[in-house]
Amino acid sequence: MSNKLFSSLKLRGVKLPNRIVLSPLCMYSAKDGIANDWHFSHLSTFARAKIGLIFAEATAVQKNGRITPFCLGLWNKKQAESLRPIVKFIKEMGSVAGFQLAHAGRKAGTKEPWQGGGPLDDEDIKIGNKPWKTIAPSAIPLAPGWVIPKAMDKSDIKKLINSYVFSAKLALDVGFEVLELHAAHGYLLHSFLSPLSNKRNDSYGGDLLGRTRLIVDIIEALRNEISKDVPLFCRISAVDGIKNGLSLEDSVEISKILSQIGVDVIDCSSGGLMGRPRFVAHDNGELMKTNIDRGLGFQVPYAHEIKKTLNIKTMAVGVIVDPHQAEEILINNKADLIAMGRELMYNPFWSLHAAKELNVDPEFALWPKQYRWAINRRAEIKKLKIK
Repeated sequence: MSNKLFSSLKLRGVKLPNRIVLSPLCMYSAKDGIANDWHFSHLSTFARAKIGLIFAEATAVQKNGRITPFCLGLWNKKQAESLRPIVKFIKEMGSVAGFQLAHAGRKAGTKEPWQGGGPLDDEDIKIGNKPWKTIAPSAIPLAPGWVIPKAMDKSDIKKLINSYVFSAKLALDVGFEVLELHAAHGYLLHSFLSPLSNKRNDSYGGDLLGRTRLIVDIIEALRNEISKDVPLFCRISAVDGIKNGLSLEDSVEISKILSQIGVDVIDCSSGGLMGRPRFVAHDNGELMKTNIDRGLGFQVPYAHEIKKTLNIKTMAVGVIVDPHQAEEILINNKADLIAMGRELMYNPFWSLHAAKELNVDPEFALWPKQYRWAINRRAEIKKLKIK
């Protein structure tokens, strides 16, 4: 039985086997930006589950761009080579490996989330994790008590653009087939886009066109240096959820600009700009009282609006948990791809269960052969009634 969730999608020179995407999930488990056994185990699980596109976590293009001292980085070849066996396995399983290029900006230099996620402090210094100087479009700290970032000058911007290109080339060299720019959740590129964090009075600030210029310069530099066959995604926060911040209308205009210079898919998330937990506010800035306010698929309308207004491909993400829910989003042309994070961490084989639920794979043919015979036997056993 055919359906949309398990249909293929051609993006430039890459064919995704299905529409399910693993969102980049930070693991905070690297040393000196180098991937290790944990990263292999983590990402290989989703390859065995036949996820169509598997993104590695947000990976810093510069050392000062890591969220924590334990984040992946890609500013040297040793880091690149640590990723090669992971990519090789993903491909062997029939999935596509994606790489998210990131810089944390003023949100860099923090503790892991299970340690509170605040700025590095004296306790971290005692164990060798010293805070570092952060950068941003303007010298505005994320929140009270956070490091005041350096306002980037033109030299910093030029170096940053070159870093994105260098990291992209390293990623492609070790086998990644899809690239994504992280321009959401309050990190560096998002902080350039938002009028709340970008107070520059030069060509990289001011109106929406000026605030978009850095991303435009990065994309144009990438497209000049990488193969035209490489798909390029861009993750945005479609709304800041804060008064006078980015609106959905702004994001439609940003997406229009990006799609005209070589971005193939807009990955539609939201929030994260001002330091409080992501998704704390509704579009009008009113605080959410409970997590229930977020609701199933609460960010899908952003992907839908951008897709229908501009007729470009979008990716939906955020509390998509049910196969029928995902299928409905695709069938009704609200998005072209379904990205999942926490749900896949909770159930890494969600995609295989979804194929069974949607009657795409009633005989478990999608399961790895090493599992398939046992899964089929389990199905037969379950038919037996317990007396």
